[in-house]
Amino acid sequence: MLILANFIGAVATILKIVVTILMWLIIISALISWVNPDPYNPIVQFLYRTTEPILRPLRRVIPFRSPIDFSPMIAILILIFLRLFVVQSLVDLSLRLR
Repeated sequence: MLILANFIGAVATILKIVVTILMWLIIISALISWVNPDPYNPIVQFLYRTTEPILRPLRRVIPFRSPIDFSPMIAILILIFLRLFVVQSLVDLSLRLR
């Protein structure tokens, strides 16, 4: 059981890191979108490729069109939920298995 507990704890830690990185990438992407970035810049292309698969489905679900894009905020709320619920549940499970 110790090996399974360590495995679940490692998965929880990696998932927490990935969720945190995604949150920061979405925040940076939203901030950069305010200044009309150069689409050929490699950093802008990287941000677009990493955040757009998360934001595009949310943009389709949001029922109204407004000048403010709420999809980054909704994505961050979903990622916070994942970090607080899923990751913490995995951590608790790994601690119970020890």
